[in-house]
Amino acid sequence: MIGLIAGSKSLPFVFAREARRRGETVVAVAFEGETDPALEAEVAALEWVKVGQLSRMIRAFTSRGVQRCVMLGQIAPRNLFDVRPDLRAMSLLMRLKEKNAHTLFGAIGDELAKDGVQLVPAVPWLSAWMPGPGYVAGAPLPSKSMEDVRYGFAIAKEIARLEIGQVVVVKEGTTLAVEGFEGTDACLERGGRLAGKSGGAVAVKLARAGHDLRFDIPCIGPKTIEVCSQTGVRVLAFEAGMTLLIDREELEEKARNGSVSLVAASSPPA
Repeated sequence: MIGLIAGSKSLPFVFAREARRRGETVVAVAFEGETDPALEAEVAALEWVKVGQLSRMIRAFTSRGVQRCVMLGQIAPRNLFDVRPDLRAMSLLMRLKEKNAHTLFGAIGDELAKDGVQLVPAVPWLSAWMPGPGYVAGAPLPSKSMEDVRYGFAIAKEIARLEIGQVVVVKEGTTLAVEGFEGTDACLERGGRLAGKSGGAVAVKLARAGHDLRFDIPCIGPKTIEVCSQTGVRVLAFEAGMTLLIDREELEEKARNGSVSLVAASSPPA
């Protein structure tokens, strides 16, 4: 039996289907206004909670004998500011000196552990969707683009280390956009516009050093490819073995049709 803390988008569905294929019973906690209600058809049990109801979330697992769980999907940034925490969540927030994804979700993992539920990485279930070094797909790679990939890789690692974001957009050795609170797609849109009418921007998406894959697997989906294509981002590089490609066949087709090259970069890129 495995628990699933399910945010929005398709990743919780990918996990639930793969876990079921392996013969696991999936018990999910869903968030009102975030999780797709269709997930209920993919799991053995699903309980709805509001963002901030930590006690109820943990009880949904412990009452069913769940001893392991994963955390997948997203919570819209605006909802993180609209949280009405219960007493347990309030106590957790008061103990945190820094309130970022790493500290917040790490603390939630600690709270789960207190009640006998271990938060584990979902990677063993999802590794087939995480390409390794040498992966190149989509449109042909533009000449000299790897120079910008190497440059963007160094910048992206630094902003990730500083807990700013995981994405940068560069062109010809110039940093055009750095991901902040707005998220990946908004950063790509901004960087693509700043590349000018000729386009040709290169985006790099990486994880921070020591990135905790228990609650945040870097992901790329078809919508991100559409954003790249529409805004003139011609190369999207990501960290090999650390990035999940969602709906991979559709994603690769959109990359080919939208003149976007996908590259799995090693650390540092060759």
